This record gives sequence, C-alpha cells and structure tokens, in this order.
Amino acid sequence: MRPTLYEFAGGDPAFLALAAAHHERCLADPELNHPFSHPGQHPRHVERLARYWAEVMGGPPRFSQECSDHSAMLRMHAGNGDMSDLGRRFVACFVQAADDAGLPADPEFRAALRAYMEWAVAEVLTYPGPATEVPAGLGMPHWSWHGLQPPHGSGSKQAGPPSGT
Repeated sequence: MRPTLYEFAGGDPAFLALAAAHHERCLADPELNHPFSHPGQHPRHVERLARYWAEVMGGPPRFSQECSDHSAMLRMHAGNGDMSDLGRRFVACFVQAADDAGLPADPEFRAALRAYMEWAVAEVLTYPGPATEVPAGLGMPHWSWHGLQPPHGSGSKQAGPPSGT
C-alpha cells in the first residue's frame, strides 16, 4: 500500500521544516512580508501551519483537535479582496520551501504538493469578502497522491473545489 503524502514527506518533522522554510520565504518576499510579519500573528503560527498541512496530507488530526477547523482557517484569510498575485507568490514560496526543508524530490510527490497548494490558494481566493461569507463547519480537506479526497465519515462537510475550477 502506498504511504500517505504525510508519511512519504517524513511525518511531523518534515512538515515543521516545510512550514518554517515557507514562513522564512514569505518574510523575505517584499509583497508577502506584511501578512507574515503583522504583530497579531499567533505565537505558534509555524507549528500550527505545520499541523494543518500535516493533517491535510494524511497525518494525525492535531490541527482540527487542538486548534480549529477548516472554516476558521478560511475566515482568517477572508476579506482581503483580490490577492491573485499574492497567491502566485505564496505557491512559489511553498514550492521553494519544499527544497529548503529537504522534502523528497520525487516528481510525483512534488506535483501533488504543488497541486494541493494551488487548490488551497484558489479556495482562499473564493472568499474576498467578509469572513461571515465562509460557511461554518467545513471539515478538513484531505489531499492524496490523486488530489482532493471525499470527506471522512458521514455528516462531515468538506471544502470542495473552488468555483471556477
């Protein structure tokens, strides 16, 4: 059986390294610096980001159990208007951070990571208006080698592909 993307990456240490490298790249980017350096940022932002990505990629549900749900993540990023260029820059930093973090260079793995982040950015960009427009109760997305997976369990709403894709 094929390992999850989380397992293939190297588990929690790999996602913590990825989140730290991504955060550093965003701070160094002249356009992304502002949203990543504001004083109201959670003091454990990098760790929480690592837990979020790890859970999405097949790791333990630490983010959803200890932090929040997918709706809360979308609300945090909603209301910023058109951020298309920032989205492209964010994806580029993520792809480069995978190198910085020493994640496996396997082309299929890297393609799955890129596809996830492109999907995730597109989903965030579907909420340019107020955070109140984000539906409540969205389950964590689950991403595999084949893309977005159906929700786990019954009655759990999950974010779907953004409209227009």
